[in-house]
Amino acid sequence: MRKRDTLFDIDNLRLALKEKVALSETPEVFLDLKKAQQISKEIASLESKVSAFSKAENTINDMADMVLLAEEENDESVIELINEELSNVEKTVEEMRLAALLTGKYDKLNAILTLHAGAGGTEACDWTEMLYRMYICYTEKNGYTLTELDRLDGDEAGIKSVSFKVEGDCAYGYLKAEKGVHRLVRISPFDANKRRHTSFASLEVTPEIEEDNSIVIKDDEIKVDTFRSSGAGGQHVNKTESAIRITHIPTGIVVACQNERSQTQNKEMAMKMLISKLLEKREAERLERDNDIKGEIKKIEWGSQIRSYVFCPYTMVKDHRTGYETGDVNAVMDGDIQGFINDYLKKSQ
Repeated sequence: MRKRDTLFDIDNLRLALKEKVALSETPEVFLDLKKAQQISKEIASLESKVSAFSKAENTINDMADMVLLAEEENDESVIELINEELSNVEKTVEEMRLAALLTGKYDKLNAILTLHAGAGGTEACDWTEMLYRMYICYTEKNGYTLTELDRLDGDEAGIKSVSFKVEGDCAYGYLKAEKGVHRLVRISPFDANKRRHTSFASLEVTPEIEEDNSIVIKDDEIKVDTFRSSGAGGQHVNKTESAIRITHIPTGIVVACQNERSQTQNKEMAMKMLISKLLEKREAERLERDNDIKGEIKKIEWGSQIRSYVFCPYTMVKDHRTGYETGDVNAVMDGDIQGFINDYLKKSQ
């Protein structure tokens, strides 16, 4: 199939969808599970775009009839309904326009995210857990699937670090906007004197690379350690050393996975994480002026944050790269971060 710009060309969108469906029914694809899964993802993505376009188109047609009715009867309730529907159409078109910005090589892939607590001790670990909850809420709101891969709890409370995978259409394309240092300002619940504290946590975001033959990892370049899983899993967790930690000696990159029940499965996932990080590192070095793959993650401390979350003496969340801000910090912590992501995508173009 020839390459097309299919985002707003509804005829080509429908044709591409028809071709993918036909391809999925061929014996070659039917007998190849991996290829069938890939085709299925592409079909779901195309169906989503066609559905969004058709919904907006039908709404506009309905609104034309409603306008005529409103003019004839001068009915204010109909006019209010038209305005409401118009707002919905504008939202749909804006979502489609934002999707057009996701043209990077890896934007359509799943994302692997890792949160690290920074300066601030127990307070920073608690902040890391709060951010983790925020991303869990975000994925739930947007129909993504989140899988925890590795977790290290804080000594007293919170999380020192946690890695998780977000699966869904363009997960990496959207979540790459979140890469960087996140700063918290609040009255610490761990301070008996109720003083205001500032804490930091960093977020790494990489695309989940299924295959890349250009990344070759030799056996003598990695150190593999096994340990007992510390997360959920019942009695199995404490009886077998199924968790895997891999250190890439030349770069010092460390990845870990403990969510699977077998050591083999954890090693496969950890190797996939390592390949993604090595690919990101290579692309960042080659395209250091291009933030499509490698965002700038600075030292985890004061002055390096991409976003601030202020709970006291006022409430505000502000992105320091774009200037986008909101006073509803509770909504943000409940996963309402799409506005920040959208504004970053638009201005980064």
